[in-house]
Amino acid sequence: MAKGYEFLEDVATADLAIKVYGKDINELFRNAALAVCEATVDPKTVKARNTVEFHLEDEGIETLLFDFLSEIIFKKDADQMVFSECRVFVEGEEGAWRLHVILKGEKINRTRHDLDYDIKAVTMHMFKIKKIKEGYEATIVVDV
Repeated sequence: MAKGYEFLEDVATADLAIKVYGKDINELFRNAALAVCEATVDPKTVKARNTVEFHLEDEGIETLLFDFLSEIIFKKDADQMVFSECRVFVEGEEGAWRLHVILKGEKINRTRHDLDYDIKAVTMHMFKIKKIKEGYEATIVVDV
């Protein structure tokens, strides 16, 4: 699991379950984004031609992660973009979390991109972040 995430088989029918790891919150969020992006498209087929930046704020770290991944899915659908690179900066504490993200990718090109799942949404089913000895772990289920 050198990537920092793994796709879980037979956990959620008609959905895709992902277990994400990170030594800190920034790495956890980055790996979650990369997992969602890889579930959508083979990242080796995506060139980092365009940059998309956005900021989010939330009271809870779990809802911030949920909103963050939902925004990536929204960008895919609304702007027809897929991403292969992600830099994430999370700061704050419970009650006042802030996120700044820089995504790199390009417009979807069906002849060049190896598309996989068409993720519709992040679900609350099994969604959680927990502190573990090595850092953090999250379980994410997306509707495909």
